[in-house]
Amino acid sequence: MLNNNEYLNRLYQSDKPLIIYKTDKGFDVYTDFSKKFLINKKNIKTFLNSQTKKKHSNSKSLNCYVGFFGYKLLCENIGIKLPKQKTNNFYTGLFYQPLTKISIRKKISIQSIRPNFRNIKINKKNYELLDKKFNLNLTLQQYSKLFKNFSKNIKQGKTYQIKIAQNYSKKGTINPIDLFWKLMRMNESPESFLIRDKNFNIISCSPETLILKKNNLIKTKPIAGTLRKTKNTNQKKALTFFRKNEKETKEHNMIVDMERNDLAKICKTGSVKIEKLKKVEEYRDLFHYVTTIKGILKNKITNHEIISSLMPGGSVIGCPKISTIQLLNKKEKYDRNIYTGSFGIIHANGDMRFNIMIRTLLNFKNKIDLSVASGVILGSTAKKEYNENYIKAKSLLELFN
Repeated sequence: MLNNNEYLNRLYQSDKPLIIYKTDKGFDVYTDFSKKFLINKKNIKTFLNSQTKKKHSNSKSLNCYVGFFGYKLLCENIGIKLPKQKTNNFYTGLFYQPLTKISIRKKISIQSIRPNFRNIKINKKNYELLDKKFNLNLTLQQYSKLFKNFSKNIKQGKTYQIKIAQNYSKKGTINPIDLFWKLMRMNESPESFLIRDKNFNIISCSPETLILKKNNLIKTKPIAGTLRKTKNTNQKKALTFFRKNEKETKEHNMIVDMERNDLAKICKTGSVKIEKLKKVEEYRDLFHYVTTIKGILKNKITNHEIISSLMPGGSVIGCPKISTIQLLNKKEKYDRNIYTGSFGIIHANGDMRFNIMIRTLLNFKNKIDLSVASGVILGSTAKKEYNENYIKAKSLLELFN
């Protein structure tokens, strides 16, 4: 019989669908999915409030659903209709019910309710990159035109801040396991994950936690503020930069206020507090400005009410959220797809954790897609924000070097 290390290596070399999710102590791998739920605007409420509460195991850690909601679905869920956009018709949302969980810590431990789960066949698959370079959907000139239009909207009071998305794409297929662990060596992030399925792969080094719920305590960690990393910058210098930079401070304050309001809709009066204000997080190519907000949920708040209040995450949309989404949807010609949606896990006891799908790469229909966005407020410039988008995409783009 295979030992745990041998089993995990064979699992990686197979073509079995699996999910890898970063935790604060290591990584969790989920596989042997007994059910797979395609989520749409008609069934999202039932799925969240009913299906996720059903138990199928005596193991607490296996009574869960792992997966994602796409951006379009999250908009439709709060009553926002999207205009016709160019799309690849990817899943609007997808969740998996695992029978096996592998915990990667100092040692590898396995929980499984699937008989003979160690019996796995190795599958040798060819991966081919058909394009050497990524294509960008917006030139600086095109971006500047959008930037100018949205700056006008800000002056007219239609929005205070708005995030313009750009897309990098190329033809080809990836080896998801190799690429994911390469990314973790380069730029391991708190909300990193991988989904490998029969007809698509998603790889992410997302830094942003949108929802962390345990019992009746809920937290969110909005990111608003980016500084390019150089040889001469460190966390202390980055903090000084953010504090002294009027544009970054305005952007951060607006997003934090918006997320506090989103939490206030579902939390007990007076319970929403700032846990950590304006801290700097360091990554491979940049520094981020981050605040942690917490609250105590009202009694009888449902999973659907939590998701509807906080998704899509405001830090990657703009402020105020609803009117800004409507402005974005009118001007963006390409469907955001999974970008600015959310990936995570929901347990049968109601605990949940979700990220925002940024720094996330999708491989579907022989195409590799990656989207990024930066914020437009009064005082920002088109060229600076355009260049900031590249910094955010850099660690994923360099996987292919």
